[in-house]
Parts: sequence; C-alpha cells; structure tokens
Amino acid sequence: MERRPAIPRAIWALGMVSLLMDIASEMIHSLLPLFLVGTLGASMLAVGLIEGIAEATALITKVFSGTLSDRFGRRKGLVLFGYALGAATKPLFALAGGLGLVVTARFLDRIGKGIRDAPRDALIADLTPAPVRGAAFGLRQALDTAGAFIGPLLATALMLLWAGDFRAVFWVAVIPGALAVLVLALGVREPERAAAPPSAEAPRGAAWRRLGSACWWVVAIGAAFALARFSQAFLVLRAAGLGVPAAAVPLVMMAMNLVYAASAYPFGRLADRVSRSALLAAGLATLVAADLALAAAQGWALLALGIALWGAHLGMTQGLLPAMVADAAPQDLRGTAYGVFNLVSGLALLLASTTAGWLWQRIGPAGSFLAGAGFATLCLLLAAAGRWLTIRRQAG
Repeated sequence: MERRPAIPRAIWALGMVSLLMDIASEMIHSLLPLFLVGTLGASMLAVGLIEGIAEATALITKVFSGTLSDRFGRRKGLVLFGYALGAATKPLFALAGGLGLVVTARFLDRIGKGIRDAPRDALIADLTPAPVRGAAFGLRQALDTAGAFIGPLLATALMLLWAGDFRAVFWVAVIPGALAVLVLALGVREPERAAAPPSAEAPRGAAWRRLGSACWWVVAIGAAFALARFSQAFLVLRAAGLGVPAAAVPLVMMAMNLVYAASAYPFGRLADRVSRSALLAAGLATLVAADLALAAAQGWALLALGIALWGAHLGMTQGLLPAMVADAAPQDLRGTAYGVFNLVSGLALLLASTTAGWLWQRIGPAGSFLAGAGFATLCLLLAAAGRWLTIRRQAG
C-alpha cells in the first residue's frame, strides 16, 4: 500500500491555536447577547446591528489579508497579528460598562479574524504535502469545532459556579486566548517562502484573473453550498419551536458541533483517498436529508436526526472545500484565493440566512428547511451534470 506522509507538526499546532481561540471566543459570544440585553440594557436591534457589522467587517478584511500575504510572500506574521488582536479584545468585554466598548471589542475581534483566516489557510496549504492536504484541513476544522463545543460548555459551568457573574467568565476567557497566541508564536515555523515568486508575464494587478477557471469553479461550489444551507441559529429556533425547554436549547448546538468535530478529521482523510467530487456530492445529499428531517420533525426523534446529519454534512465538506482551493489556486496566489473564497461564501450565507428568515415568517419553519433541501438538490444535480460534461470532454 502507498505510504502517505505524516501531517506536519505545525498543522497540529495551528489546530491547537484554533481550539484555544475558539474556546476563548465562544465563552464570550455564547453569553454576549444576554450580557448586552440583561446587564447593559441594549435592545435586540442593537444586538443585531453589532453582530451584522462585525461579521461584514470580517468578510471584507479576509480578501485584503489574503492578498497581502501573497504580496509579502510571508503569512505567519499576519496570522499572528490577527490572533493577537483577537486575544487582546477579550479583556475589553469584561471591562465594558456600556455599549461603546463592547462594539469596539467586537469590531476589533472580527477584524482580527478577517486578518488571520485567509493567510492561515494558505499557510496550511504551504506546509502540507498534497497527499494529506484533506486530512490537514479536516484536522484543523475538527479542533476548531471542538473549541466551539468546549467554550459554551465551560461558560455554562462557570456561570452556575459563580452565580451568573458574566464579567468573571469573560476574564477566564483571556487565558485560552493568550495561550493560542503563545502556541502560534512558538509552535509554527513558516517555510522560507510561503509563496512562489509571481511570473514576469503576469502582473500583480491581474491576480484575480490569474486564479484560473479551476479556482473560480471551487469558489462557485463554495457559494452554492453556502446558499444551500443557512445560519445554524435556525437549528436552535427549530428546537425551541418543537418544545425543547429553554435550558436545554444550547444542547442542540453542542450536539451538532460534537458530530461536526468527530467527523471532520475522518472525512478529511477520506478526501485524500477518494474522488473529492464524490465526497462533495455525498455532503450535499446529507444536507438534503438533514433539511427534510428538520422540516418534517414533530418531536425529538427527527429533530435529533436532522441535527446529527447537519453536523455530518459540515464534517464532510468544510475541510474538503479549503483543500480544493489549495489544489486549484496558483501557489503564489493562495492567500488571495482563500480571501475570495471566504468572501463569496460568506455573502452567500448571509443571503441564504435572510431568505430562510423571510420564508420562516411567511410559511413557517418547514418552508425554510424545504427550500434549503430544494436548493441543495438543485446544486447536486448541477454538480452531477458538470461532472458528466467533463468526462464527456475528456473522452472526446
């Protein structure tokens, strides 16, 4: 049997960085809406505006940071700065006495995320041999999602222990954030050059054109996936609408993230051994099944099945898609490619979530999930048609 290279230790370090930073961030973000409304007296409109502005900022920043990492030919500095900025915002939440400091902290935190994400993914691609690239991205995604599971669980435990002291929990979140920066600084060594020098005949101004049709096809696939699914907040709303007690509603996201974290690495390894287009199709089919189960749910059984399938579809696809970007993009434009991919997918997800919310109000929750299933089925058919046309061209 073919012996595959091991995943580099630097990838494990980057995975631990994601784990620690997600623990820190989710300890705060899982409690932040309650802190804003209950402690600071903010309105729900203010909460929505803060979150919307923060996420839009992260999306836009990703494009510029990815392009800068290509231009500099170095990535770790930008990744380190992005994580350090995110870690530096954690004490601000604990110190906040009004909305102004929370808005500032949330804004800077999302800028940090925008700065680090595209160069980090490009750095993973630079460090990892192609035969284990799917496993590397799956590993990082698994550890990242584990942090999203551990953070709210730890926050809940500390809130019970300290009688609902939000600020005390926020101060504890400073610790994993600082550790994430330390692990990144000491545990990751960047290659001598993170990107190949650009060719003389292809000016930098033509970078987006030089990404090539294969890379733009992966960007389109990522956008289609984002349109076929929507914000995971709708899973929580579905559970609440089916009579799940308010105290148990957070368990929905914990269960979904547990399946996601457990499946991301195995499916990442599988992506290095089977057809990636086939695994993408399986992910879409799993999303269709999840949507149908959640649309039809009248009780716990189908709800639990839908939640588990949703987590499995994320495990199948969210490490696979970045690996496909790495395969398709020119080596010296990987940062740009990840920035464009993240921007387009993020905008598509915002559109999908807005549409799902409108359908929820007009038709009901079943309408939102059935629409998601319909669009995912359409994407599956289009992907199959594209694959068939490619095979016909190659055969001809």
